[in-house]
Amino acid sequence: MMINSELFFSAMPQLLKGLCVSLEIAFVSSCIGIIFGTCIALGQRIHSTVLQAVLFLYVNLIRGTPMLIQILFAYYVLPQWHIMLDPFWTASIMIGLNSSAYISQVMRSGIQSISKGQWEAAYVLGFSKMQTLRFIILPQAVKNVLPSLGNEFVTLIKDSSLASIIGVTELAKEGRIIISRTYDSITIFALMALLYLAVTWTISYVVYRLEKRMNTHAFN
Repeated sequence: MMINSELFFSAMPQLLKGLCVSLEIAFVSSCIGIIFGTCIALGQRIHSTVLQAVLFLYVNLIRGTPMLIQILFAYYVLPQWHIMLDPFWTASIMIGLNSSAYISQVMRSGIQSISKGQWEAAYVLGFSKMQTLRFIILPQAVKNVLPSLGNEFVTLIKDSSLASIIGVTELAKEGRIIISRTYDSITIFALMALLYLAVTWTISYVVYRLEKRMNTHAFN
């Protein structure tokens, strides 16, 4: 069975609409993941037994359970506790929280890669701990882990397809709708794969160029 060129082009607008939703989910999720992941990484540096235990439990619970189960739990169980969320936001938040557990370890390694001498030099220059983190440590940590963060964003774009399980009409959902109407799975799956590849390759290239530019500036 060959690809139907007419369907290939006629289905493009609907699939592009779904792709936009997928990108929105990935963007929101990445923002949540980076913010919470960074907070967790910083929290793991605080010498508090209780805090360390809570963060350890959170990270391992999130990493040890499937993202699909987490999304379904939020969508079907939380309403029983009177926590009502739109399907889009349910998926985005849960994917973001899942990502935060992984990003926290990435950011933790990035922060640990900065020598203690830079902390000490900042204190000598009169920087507070927060100023040292904001202006000296975190920018360097982000630069060091930029490839990993880029890979995580690519992963989030692919993970956005899980949002369809609770009714979010993203790229994968749009594709299944078209397939149910046309019965041409080969053409639609081929087009979906091309769209995913185009986006992920573009993001990977942008991250590569950004990393190269930051490294160039670092040696100038």
